[in-house]
Amino acid sequence: MAYPMQLGFQDATSPIMEELLHFHDHTLMIVFLISSLVLYIISLMLTTKLTHTSTMDAQEVETIWTILPAIILIMIALPSLRILYMMDEINNPSLTVKTMGHQWYWSYEYTDYEDLSFDSYMIPTPELKPGELRLLEVDNRVVLPMEMTIRMLISSEDVLHSWAVPSLGLKTDAIPGRLNQTTLMSTRPGLFYGQCSEICGSNHSFMPIVLELVPLKYFEKWSASML
Repeated sequence: MAYPMQLGFQDATSPIMEELLHFHDHTLMIVFLISSLVLYIISLMLTTKLTHTSTMDAQEVETIWTILPAIILIMIALPSLRILYMMDEINNPSLTVKTMGHQWYWSYEYTDYEDLSFDSYMIPTPELKPGELRLLEVDNRVVLPMEMTIRMLISSEDVLHSWAVPSLGLKTDAIPGRLNQTTLMSTRPGLFYGQCSEICGSNHSFMPIVLELVPLKYFEKWSASML
């Protein structure tokens, strides 16, 4: 959950989000070093009158400033491709949940159970209880088991939506007529909030997502009570 005036990412809850945070730090350090080097060279050019007459025609300099950017791009591309393939990999999911986007709410169906489905609407501000978060609380949370691979099948029944939970590193478009899939796995229990991240109409801001990750035994009790 983000807090006011937060500048960085939310704490990682899944292995994929941890990898994304490491990649962000890795890339940001490269950008910082390049920016420092460019600023240093600009400051030298502005503060000194000394000029090396053969610098602009030196073959060695041109070779260096061609090869060095290529090496830097490879250092960024290889970890990026690795994480991209990790995000698309699906290994024997323990549970499948189908998510459908509507104007302006989400509906969920646990396909491994015979009759377990519900709609999830945002709770209006006047109906909030003390301690609940405005524009983020829903009437039916998505309860899932932690430390298990879960497959989310995501689509839409009307317009484009996007199912996004930042702390899990998830953002998948919900497209009418198309079934997208993603996987999630939480390393710890808790409540994790997200929102629709695709402008979908006048109430786009009012279709939040709340995942409640619990140990398996509590999930089994919850699923039994819902059937």
